Amino acid sequence: MRHVRSVLLTILLAAAWPFVPSAAAHGERNQEPFLRMRTAHWYDVTWSADTVKVNDEIEVRGRLHIFSDWPKHLFELRTVYLNLGSNGPVFVKVATYLNEVPMMQSTHLEYGREYEFRIVAKARTPGRHHVHPMLNVESAGPLLGPGKWIEVTGNASDFVMPLKTLDGITIPNLETWQLGHVLRVHAYWIVLALAWLAWWFRGAPPLLERFRALRRGHEAKRVSNADRMVGAGLVVVVLFSVAYGMVSTNSRYPRTSALQGGRVRVDPLDPDPDQVIVRPVKGVYQVPGRSLQLTLKVTNRTPNPVRLGEFTAANLRFVNHDLPAAMAGLPKGYPDDLVARSGLVVTPDEPIPPGEMREIKVEAADSAWETERLASLMGNPDSSYGALLFFFDAQGKRTVSEVSGPAIPNFTAL
Repeated sequence: MRHVRSVLLTILLAAAWPFVPSAAAHGERNQEPFLRMRTAHWYDVTWSADTVKVNDEIEVRGRLHIFSDWPKHLFELRTVYLNLGSNGPVFVKVATYLNEVPMMQSTHLEYGREYEFRIVAKARTPGRHHVHPMLNVESAGPLLGPGKWIEVTGNASDFVMPLKTLDGITIPNLETWQLGHVLRVHAYWIVLALAWLAWWFRGAPPLLERFRALRRGHEAKRVSNADRMVGAGLVVVVLFSVAYGMVSTNSRYPRTSALQGGRVRVDPLDPDPDQVIVRPVKGVYQVPGRSLQLTLKVTNRTPNPVRLGEFTAANLRFVNHDLPAAMAGLPKGYPDDLVARSGLVVTPDEPIPPGEMREIKVEAADSAWETERLASLMGNPDSSYGALLFFFDAQGKRTVSEVSGPAIPNFTAL
């Protein structure tokens, strides 16, 4: 009966396979909320195109804010690498820059500081691909920025990656360069390995008989003088092959460079002398309304009156619809799933004069707290949020402040 159930289950799974939806994006929603809200904040992210052809380039650029309240219980920020996140090698990374410093190597970033990034990539595989800026962090893994779907058209067979080396060698297509030589080398070692196995399996006795011989301590009798001679000959062939490969490669390519494992220094951007200081007073997450409600003390240390225009956390943007300067910060074609439809409610939503401290209430309500799985932060031991706040003056100048604090869940409807 058990076997019948197993067969029936296998048939059902096979029948349902065509109806299973394919996975989209990269599972960034499965990352813990504290990783997405209190580590790296990406903003002003733009993609140079929505649709490109194979061999065309796209540019992803924006700003990166390293959060001051980095989760100390998890890991320390030591070594990071700027990268491009996509569903496989569908793009070839051409260049990356952090504050205009080429990021061929890893670097160290400072807490509470900001950096400008730029990533240039070349389309390789046709299809619809989700493309993110990404920060690979030592001992932590990838931290993904906002993602956008990029359509790549054309034929994969048309892709070429020409390259000119430092010593003047021109490679017409890095994708297929020396591919025949690679295949020949692999075939050589595979044939050698199969020949070695075939020698030991020639007229071999049954496995049970060999096992009994080993149990009795007669393993030496299973190896003949011919076996020893063939083994010694194989050692000579292997050593000769390795030496010949090294000598021939060095003679053909006398100037080589090892893979670089060092780190480059990148200085953060200079801090803005005009600051808006934000202190959390109270944080409540209304579970029935899927709303994060904050009480904040805001001190304006800029020379002009400012209003709160945007609240962004985990790449999710809540924008004050009543502030034109904030709405103008949403570029055309920005991913709709990363912009909360209900926006941001600020009370009182009046300009804060220079030098004044005012207590305001902020409400960021949207179903995205659930769909983005950010509400699960209530299950964390510290239950803390982290976000960036964008303040604007009458001339549209923006000031960026960070805020973090505990958020207490409320399970009763208001």
